[in-house]
Amino acid sequence: MEQTLSALGGVDILVASAGITGPNTTTWEYPVDAWRRVIDVNLNGLFYCNRAVVPTMLEGGYGRIINVASIAGKEGNPNASAYSASKAAVIGLTKSLGKELAKNNITVNCVTPAAVRTPIFDQMSQTHIDFMLSKIPIGRFGTVEEVTALICWLASEECSFTTGGVFDISGGRATY
Repeated sequence: MEQTLSALGGVDILVASAGITGPNTTTWEYPVDAWRRVIDVNLNGLFYCNRAVVPTMLEGGYGRIINVASIAGKEGNPNASAYSASKAAVIGLTKSLGKELAKNNITVNCVTPAAVRTPIFDQMSQTHIDFMLSKIPIGRFGTVEEVTALICWLASEECSFTTGGVFDISGGRATY
């Protein structure tokens, strides 16, 4: 954060979008060390980034934070318990932080994409990839460009009345 502030002078927008899937296995067979790693990257890493940027945004009187969760955080995916749990926690963190900052001209929202073909697919079994596609009524994976368009709006000044929001971009998969 110090290097960023030194180089840029401030931070107006944070998009926290790191994530790993972990193994595709049942919860009771899930390796504890893999569970910790998924939670550490997907939840704790995002928390640290959000925590680091907020004081600067408060000082500047403006900010937009967009956290990337997953539709798996809302619905749960079988054989992906750590990933699903970590992304559900991202949703909860987003809602809490959004309410904490609501009166400070800082919005905090998250997106919950269904599967988007990115290098994260390299971490998954083909069976799991096929399962994810079978749940998307549109019949295809999302694109990076589609998710980016939504994130850009959430990061804009026009998105001034929405905080603590959860925005599905799921090809019809979201059921609530």
